[in-house]
Amino acid sequence: MPTATSVKQTMSDIIAQQPDDSTYDEILRELAFARMIDRGLADSDAGRVISNDDVRQRIESWQK
Repeated sequence: MPTATSVKQTMSDIIAQQPDDSTYDEILRELAFARMIDRGLADSDAGRVISNDDVRQRIESWQK
């Protein structure tokens, strides 16, 4: 997980990349998206993943 300083910098960078007319909700959505990506990559690095076949089987079991 990034340090507090790098988190603030990352958030500032994301905000700075948004168009000047971005709404509060659009900026929050971008920040949340970046957080989801970071969490997903951390899960992958830690081996907390499932195969495509397992996902397919789970989805098929829901459809029964």
